[in-house]
Amino acid sequence: MRLATRIALAVGAAVPVLVLASGWVLLRLVSADLQQEQDARLRRSLTAVAPDARALLRATSADRPAQQQARERRLFSAALDVGIRLTGPRGAVSAGPQPDASVPLPRGATGRPVTVHADGTSYRALSVRVSIPATQRHPAAGGRLWLFSPDTTSQDQLTLVRRRVVTVALLAAPLGGAVAWAAASGTARPLRRLQRRTSGLDPRTSAVRLDHTPTGITEVDDLAGTLRTVLDRYDQQAARTAEALETARSFAAAASHELRTPLMSMRTNLDILADHPDLDPADRTEVVADLGHEHERLLRLLEMLRALARGDLVEADAFGPVDLAEVVDAAAAALRRRHPDAEVRVRGVPGLRTHGWEQGLRSVVDNLLTNARVHGTRAGAPVRIEVTLSPGRSPDGGPGAVLTVADRGPGIAPELRGEVFQRFRRRPDSPGSGLGLTLIAQQIALHRGTVTVLDRPDGLQGARIEIRLPTMDGPVGDGGEATLPLLRRGWLSGAGAGAGTGAGAPSDPVPPVPQDFHKERS
Repeated sequence: MRLATRIALAVGAAVPVLVLASGWVLLRLVSADLQQEQDARLRRSLTAVAPDARALLRATSADRPAQQQARERRLFSAALDVGIRLTGPRGAVSAGPQPDASVPLPRGATGRPVTVHADGTSYRALSVRVSIPATQRHPAAGGRLWLFSPDTTSQDQLTLVRRRVVTVALLAAPLGGAVAWAAASGTARPLRRLQRRTSGLDPRTSAVRLDHTPTGITEVDDLAGTLRTVLDRYDQQAARTAEALETARSFAAAASHELRTPLMSMRTNLDILADHPDLDPADRTEVVADLGHEHERLLRLLEMLRALARGDLVEADAFGPVDLAEVVDAAAAALRRRHPDAEVRVRGVPGLRTHGWEQGLRSVVDNLLTNARVHGTRAGAPVRIEVTLSPGRSPDGGPGAVLTVADRGPGIAPELRGEVFQRFRRRPDSPGSGLGLTLIAQQIALHRGTVTVLDRPDGLQGARIEIRLPTMDGPVGDGGEATLPLLRRGWLSGAGAGAGTGAGAPSDPVPPVPQDFHKERS
């Protein structure tokens, strides 16, 4: 059923009800007005006949029949169209429309109109006590004067009003429905146009989206905006699903390719142990140690691939206020516990907060410190790592934080600084997976920062990695930074590798480079 038809039926049903309800209120008001007018007429008549009623009492108490009859005619003439009844010490006289003498009249209603019902007829009645004082010519006397006014005229008027109300209600139903249908059809016309435009949209097969021109009707414009939002969210979810599928395929391809070599090496070592049970103890120890190293390498590789996949799939609602000083202190304390021989010096300014993913930022600092411990020392020299966290400028020129990690190792040649962030790039003698710096670059790009490889500022040999991140202006929890839309991901598949990294200054980013699954070998 069309919306206009529904509105017309609703209005057609509601209008008669409203008319009848209004008519009922009108009848009550008219009835009250007629009763007030009737009571006022009784009071005016009472004022007019009261002197004649006293004169009749005097004539009756003086026992003058001729004068009594004259006074009765005068009293009845003064009453006009109301009924009158005067009760005295010698009986009652009455004339005009009134209840039968056998109908009991209410007591205690002196001076106040009351309703009396008799033989299906209603009367408004007003009574008052009349009395005359004693004189030389007649004794004292008293009685009660009743005036009656039938409700026939009032009931006739109310019946007429009632019939007219019902007639108006019957006429208002079809007229109101027709007017409502016409008005609703015109009002719903923009909605029908919107329905025709959206009925042909299929986000699964076409990239065409809703083109809506504001109509000035709030509900229609809001509905069009909601439809646009739904279609945009569908596109976003479709893109995220495609990214997730690509990440899963890349994870499987990378794992199958990169695990092949260590698995083959482990298989070879197992064959040696199985085929040579009498192997020299020293050789057996070497083979078992090699198996342990390959096993650790497999675990590291799988862990790094999982971390890259999580970074590619993280949602914007996972981001929130993060205290960078707390993240750095926690990562340094964890490294000291795992490697007590490593000397980690941290100099940081508290209160630097960024809007980010805390787990991702923690993995950045963990990998920076692990990379510095593994590659940042020369043979026989103690491991010394210097970490600095200070305020600075963000990549977009706003307030930011600068995190630097410096080591005492051989450093990174300038021509290789743009490649170290690519997947599976590592030195031939590196025990790592070749994904640690890639994971760092991925997370920094997600947080709209930059990561740069520099020389040590003191002239000593070693590498210095600098990270710049935007910070929040207000304290944690005050809403100083809105959730930013995440950048396009694809680090596991190679589509995002290199973004946000720099070979020299942070202003020299290296563009994304398609990569194959390989390692750099000598």
